[in-house]
Amino acid sequence: MSAGKFIAGFVVGGIVGAITGVLLAPRSGEETREMIKESSKKAYDKAHQAVKEIQDKAESISNDMTQKGEELINKIQGMIDKQKQEN
Repeated sequence: MSAGKFIAGFVVGGIVGAITGVLLAPRSGEETREMIKESSKKAYDKAHQAVKEIQDKAESISNDMTQKGEELINKIQGMIDKQKQEN
């Protein structure tokens, strides 16, 4: 599952949940607006946290790949140097 699809599903799910809650809970207009405001903030905060976690994981993977790439380059360079010395 791609990160974009996960985040989109997460946001859509939050919006659907908020709308369902508003429609099924009989409240005054002021109470409903406050509830929508709070639900929206919670959904935003959850989405923001999910994005942060995905960014952290992507950065970690990128760092690992960079390190492994450098190790591979050094290994290949060592093999090239050894081959040059043998010839």
